[in-house]
Amino acid sequence: MKWVSFVGKLKHTTFKAAMNKVTPSYTITVDKNAAVGDFTCIQDAIDSLPIINLVRVVIKVNAGVYTEKVSIPPTKSFITIEGAGADKTIIQWGDNAQTAGPGGKPLGTFGSATFAVNSPYFIAKNITVKNTSPAPPPGAVGKQAVALRISADTASFVGCKFLGAQDTLYDHLGRHYYKDCYIEGSVDFIFGNGLSMFENCAVHAIAGAIGAVTAQARKSILEMSGFSFVNCRVTGSGALYLGRAWGAFSRVVFAYTYMDNIIIPKGWYNWGDPSREMTVFYGQYKCSGAGANHAGRVPWSRELTDEEAKPFISLSFIDGSEWVSQI
Repeated sequence: MKWVSFVGKLKHTTFKAAMNKVTPSYTITVDKNAAVGDFTCIQDAIDSLPIINLVRVVIKVNAGVYTEKVSIPPTKSFITIEGAGADKTIIQWGDNAQTAGPGGKPLGTFGSATFAVNSPYFIAKNITVKNTSPAPPPGAVGKQAVALRISADTASFVGCKFLGAQDTLYDHLGRHYYKDCYIEGSVDFIFGNGLSMFENCAVHAIAGAIGAVTAQARKSILEMSGFSFVNCRVTGSGALYLGRAWGAFSRVVFAYTYMDNIIIPKGWYNWGDPSREMTVFYGQYKCSGAGANHAGRVPWSRELTDEEAKPFISLSFIDGSEWVSQI
């Protein structure tokens, strides 16, 4: 536990200083009606940008359902995707891990994403990203179906919805900030190895039997990653773990969060590996609701003290003063 006392002072040295650009240089409009917008599909708008993009570009996506698979390449930084409202602007596709990709090989979880972000300083506002692949039965293999995959540093999502079942939100790599978002899924539906804060988010389970909110993949004590949920709500169906230890040093904290009675009293699962109980960091801090009772939790999770919780409940957890406050 010694590292908890200094993690709040820690500079995440694996990341460079974040110098965001928030003032738009120009705006592109996407609309289903070609007479109204510059483009009729989102990918075409992204493809129109320079191969190396160095200025903030806002892509306004008007109301409509856009059935397309979208990918932002690594060199196209500083893109903002702004919808007309999460219930009005919807991007959807239906791939899963078994879907055949180029050459006939399965896409895998990584390739199944409806929307993939591979460049830094990405912002999304007021939009829904959905994977339409049906919820798999318990124990099904190869049915991971990602709605959003974020594989880059310094990304923000405000007022967005992410809809899917197994593996909805692949928080793959980098520092990320989610505010006022809605995330829906069944098993491991927020997963990956990002360093991410979820603030005022609604987390909704659609598990038919047993599910899990998180599968955080931190593999080493040297990795600067983890998930922090602050002022969130966990609701839905099924019996739900707060997290499963995908990585041996998995790190997840829930603070000031309401939890419905669907939470399994033990709270956390060791991924079938008891040795991980010695290295994971799972904590709660001043949570509420029928599912938040810490009395039944596994002994290797913690009800955090004020001092232990402090590093996880402010934007300093993701070096947010460098980039989030500018949004």
